[in-house]
Amino acid sequence: MNAILFQHLATLLRNRVAIIADHAWRDRDPAAHLSELQRVSEEIEKEHQSLSAELPARLKHFLQQASYAKALDFIESSAASAHTTFNQPRTA
Repeated sequence: MNAILFQHLATLLRNRVAIIADHAWRDRDPAAHLSELQRVSEEIEKEHQSLSAELPARLKHFLQQASYAKALDFIESSAASAHTTFNQPRTA
């Protein structure tokens, strides 16, 4: 999997997690909090659609089901796996 291709998607997913976790914002201004959550969710959907042909089946499934935490985990673990693979010494 090309992790670089999915960097923007991963950033959007992380932003969504941060918005959800910001309880102070939610308590202070619920309408703005909900609006930002909706905006980032729509951006995730747009990115999903634009990358649709490039998405591995499992990642596509997570995004279709709005399992955004699983989608982010998938991207991050794939990137970490690729990084580890690229940095392992070659054996003869």
